[in-house]
Amino acid sequence: MLFLSAQESAEWSGLADEVLRNGTAPGTYDADIRPNLLSAFDYYTGTVLAAHGRAAEGIEWLNAAALEEERDLLSAGFLLGFLERHNGKLAMPTVAFADPRPFMHFAGVPMMREARKRFIAQCGNTLPQFDTPFSMMDIGCGDGGLTVSLLRRLQDTGKVSEIAEVLLIDSSPAMLTLAGKTVRDAFPDVRIKTVNNRIQDCSGSIDRRFDLAVSSLAYHHMPLEQKKIHLTQLKPWIDHFVLFEMDANNDTPEIYSPDLALSVYQSYGGVIDAVFSHDAPVDVAVACVDLFLMTEVLSFLTQPRGVRTDYHMLQSQWHALFTECLGPEFTPGCHSPCHADEQTTLFTMHYGREA
Repeated sequence: MLFLSAQESAEWSGLADEVLRNGTAPGTYDADIRPNLLSAFDYYTGTVLAAHGRAAEGIEWLNAAALEEERDLLSAGFLLGFLERHNGKLAMPTVAFADPRPFMHFAGVPMMREARKRFIAQCGNTLPQFDTPFSMMDIGCGDGGLTVSLLRRLQDTGKVSEIAEVLLIDSSPAMLTLAGKTVRDAFPDVRIKTVNNRIQDCSGSIDRRFDLAVSSLAYHHMPLEQKKIHLTQLKPWIDHFVLFEMDANNDTPEIYSPDLALSVYQSYGGVIDAVFSHDAPVDVAVACVDLFLMTEVLSFLTQPRGVRTDYHMLQSQWHALFTECLGPEFTPGCHSPCHADEQTTLFTMHYGREA
């Protein structure tokens, strides 16, 4: 992942302000930008213009960015495709995950499928043996497939013998209904409870102990200050917390900041490419991008911090969060990559209560 220096960030911001004032054409500042970041700068400038209602100018800058993009990172091209499908507007859908199929397609692309397999294996390696009936909560459970795979892995490795309870939490009614059925079908004798809510709306009401809390690509849906509150509220009720997340600098940078745009540019391009490359009906692939991944991108590009929907953090920030909110009783047990390329990293992080 590439980062800007403080000086570069200030310069990019100043140049974008100049473009907003004067309508400067793409290419004007090429000599002032680090060559390997030209496409990212044009993407940043184009998104700022589009977010300010100047879509035609924004598309000019995005076209310039697309012409400069490498084959393995086509973020500007994907955003242009979205704008073509949505009348040139950075318009977010009203309901994400109303249909579970886009998420299921996302979970099935080879990159995600292999990353999820590694996550499950890492959980089996890092978690201790549980000698009493096991209970877990899945925060942002999606369709429940990962929950089932994790529980089976823990059984297969002898870490868990008897499962007492599984608590499934998700903000999407459709996803939660599917997850409840998936987990109940796999474990018909286990007590399964579903909660249709966000963790920030129910963490304060949890009133019983769980051996494990798992969160897969879900705990980033709140800013750092809220993560602290709700992780602190969870602490008395859990013995282990396992996180599966994307490494990205998408939390603390503010709207229209170069640092946020550069992070979004890098972290989503490869993922969207993987979605479009995976075999599926065209409408499902497009829905996965437009109603899921691009929804997150648009939230970053058009909504201020505190309003937007997503706040991925860097791995160092997650470590600091867990150390502050769970320490000293909890200590790190695992920190391993599940997928890593030049732009996108998915990782497992486990903090557990010392016996």
